[in-house]
Amino acid sequence: MKKKIFYWSPFFSDIATIKAVLNSVLSIKKFSKNNFVPTIINVFGEWDEFKKIIQDNQIEIIDLRLNKYFKKKKINGFFLSRYYQIKIFFLAFLPLFFTIKKNKPDFFILHLVTSLPLFLNYLFNFKSKIILRISGLPKLNIIRKLFWSVVLKKVSIITTPTLATKNHLKNNFNQNQIYLVRDPIINLREIYKKRIEIIKHKENKNIYVAIGRLTKQKNFLFLLKCFKSIVYNNPNNHLYILGDGEDYEKLKEFIIKYNLENNIFLEGYQENIYQYLLRAKSFILTSLWEDPGFVLVEASYSNATLISSDCDNGPLEILENGNNGFLFKSNNIDSFLKVFSEFEKSDITNIKQKKINAKKMSKKFSLFSHFTQLNKILESN
Repeated sequence: MKKKIFYWSPFFSDIATIKAVLNSVLSIKKFSKNNFVPTIINVFGEWDEFKKIIQDNQIEIIDLRLNKYFKKKKINGFFLSRYYQIKIFFLAFLPLFFTIKKNKPDFFILHLVTSLPLFLNYLFNFKSKIILRISGLPKLNIIRKLFWSVVLKKVSIITTPTLATKNHLKNNFNQNQIYLVRDPIINLREIYKKRIEIIKHKENKNIYVAIGRLTKQKNFLFLLKCFKSIVYNNPNNHLYILGDGEDYEKLKEFIIKYNLENNIFLEGYQENIYQYLLRAKSFILTSLWEDPGFVLVEASYSNATLISSDCDNGPLEILENGNNGFLFKSNNIDSFLKVFSEFEKSDITNIKQKKINAKKMSKKFSLFSHFTQLNKILESN
């Protein structure tokens, strides 16, 4: 008998978790031999832009029909996102309750804005087995810790994307319910399709690439400060930053102030990052935190040399403490410039070995690898 798996993941902006959820659903559809039927819950129309992919892959979707209460699908900012979370909690309370009661999924996987389904499950004791997906190192403040200590008593499974996060949670919760399930980042069909596109800056050989939302987390102003020194020493180096976000004007002002318009380019959001990564001399990640760091994995699979901060939590695992790339101390300009110099002076053999190591690691984040890990949990519960 087929088992039903519901996915809950309301989102307000373009974040990596969206890709993780969609790829997780696709992995179940592709590899489970129809033993499981995945369904996405569409709360306020956030999944509408992916409906073609969802329909083409014959994935079920349930609309809670709350669109009229959310004029904007994409928002930025801490306070506005918290306001949206509160709206979801109250407006989706009854629609979600009746959806679960009617459909009775065997498993209910929760990503993002998880307080509502966790609260409902605690109150009404759903027969569905709840799987809480931790998509980043959680800040266990007093309120969250208290809330989790209550509601997680009725949660079957917690999954984390990195060993570091798993070990962190073990100190606070039952370690027997916590599992490592790596994110499904590498979609081979998607990558091969995008690799054939041609980058418009292909004539430039010294391309360095950074990717991510232009936010405090990604720490791109720090990267610009570092690259200012690099460009002054070698004007043939060029940096391309792919992404949109609230820090755009701040970054643009810095570039203009120091006359870096011919060396540093803010490319905006790019649907196809592989056309850059495949021609990059190196991929640079300067984040203040990542878990695990999707672009690190994508860059690894594209054979780009990795230069990354040693921030919590994913980079240390993905780069295996420097075996798979070059690590610098997070938010430390002197450390970055020293490591960048080491990278430039490294011989071809050393670079090649790091690339091989990184690509081997990236394969642990494929759709099939993700499904294998998740399937073991589903089958044993």
